[in-house]
Amino acid sequence: MLKFGLVTLGCDKNTVDSERYLADLVAHGAEPVQDLGDADVIVVNTCGFIDAAKAESIEAIVDAARLKDEGQVKAVFAIGCMVERHKSELVEALPEVDVFLGNSETDRLVPELVERGLLGGSLVEHPGVRLFGGDLPHVRYLKISEGCDHGCAFCAIPLMRGKHRSFALSDLVREAQLLEAQGAREINLVAQDLAHYGRDRRDGKALPDLLEALVRETTIPWIRNMYLYSTGITPRLLEVIAANDRIVRWLDTPMQHGADAVLARMRRPERQKTIRERLAQYRAIVPDLAVRTSVIVGFPGETEDDFLTLCDFLEEMQFDRVGVFTYSPQEGTRAYSMEDDVADSIKQERKERVEELQRSITASRYERFLGREARVLLERAGEQAGRWIARAPWQADDIDGVMHVTIPPSLLEAAAPRLMPGAFVDVHVDHVVDDYDFTATLRRIADAPAMATPVRSARALPLVGIDLTSAGSFGR
Repeated sequence: MLKFGLVTLGCDKNTVDSERYLADLVAHGAEPVQDLGDADVIVVNTCGFIDAAKAESIEAIVDAARLKDEGQVKAVFAIGCMVERHKSELVEALPEVDVFLGNSETDRLVPELVERGLLGGSLVEHPGVRLFGGDLPHVRYLKISEGCDHGCAFCAIPLMRGKHRSFALSDLVREAQLLEAQGAREINLVAQDLAHYGRDRRDGKALPDLLEALVRETTIPWIRNMYLYSTGITPRLLEVIAANDRIVRWLDTPMQHGADAVLARMRRPERQKTIRERLAQYRAIVPDLAVRTSVIVGFPGETEDDFLTLCDFLEEMQFDRVGVFTYSPQEGTRAYSMEDDVADSIKQERKERVEELQRSITASRYERFLGREARVLLERAGEQAGRWIARAPWQADDIDGVMHVTIPPSLLEAAAPRLMPGAFVDVHVDHVVDDYDFTATLRRIADAPAMATPVRSARALPLVGIDLTSAGSFGR
């Protein structure tokens, strides 16, 4: 039996892709291993978004090749985004890698292994199911579309992922049901732009329809929307969120800058006026909505005045959280031909200044939660007895901090058997700590789910996952 190790780098979309590769390999009789030194084949799913991500991907490939040189590993495959963009250079620079497959070629993963005599060609299980490959089986990601049609000057995503293609709503509902059967208590909808969902299809379905179908056809308690361009956040979408308690009141909508001149050079569709109006609309239709955004500092031509305009606008808009990134030129993008005229030291200084500003804004925004009760999702037991790590609805997985929950001694003995990862509990929110985390005290157990064991075999689940061919070929 072929033993394989799978290394996943980059974004949540890559995580979903890797879970599908994992399922396909297992369906053909391969066995996943945790220790790469025990693998016959190592597959590195690369990220090519920015230079730091490329460097991390190359390091992972070189580490895998080193294990191959040492004798146990028979082959190294490099696949995914970075390969899609830089395949010819990688082939020349890394001859020790056996196979390079870009995003448009990943359907060749199993055939390449079969042709090399490393894997049998016969199916032993039903292909297409989603196998879990991470640490939290109750937190899963559902990719609803592939690619991007936006023309942002700084972004290389269309070069790596191709044009936007939406998956069929019925396939997505079936995949969500599969994730639920595997123990999902929260699903995070991901895409390059969730709000663009359905525009390329002829069935008239859009993101609000998908959300309503997921609420209707599953019982997953939390459904979260990640990555939406503001231009597609419609009143109907907001009304659907407001009307359904299981759709968490949280949005991630990238702004990228606050100075109109910079937004124009970035080829972004919004300006200060539209961002201001839309954010007011979000908060009016969905009370207590948490809004996250991201910004880029140091874009070509950004002056100190532009930067100060960004800071003033962030102060005015009062986002709950802001991710801050320094500009990195990406070959093939429109901005690549612009002079990168902001020094790296200034980029880093501006990044730190925005982060410091946002810390104070977030602290002020978070005061509204203090003294209230909140329903939170337990993630794992804390290091001390009677402590748990959890997340509130306004805290997305891995990016928004956590809730440190204390179990009062009077409740500890009775509650302990019902405390488990994936359970929901009601807490009293006590304090903000470390800028972005909270402390809280348990009030009651909201439920005690019978958590599924992380699924690593498709035999146990006859449900099929998404048909990847429904989205068409890469770049179509």
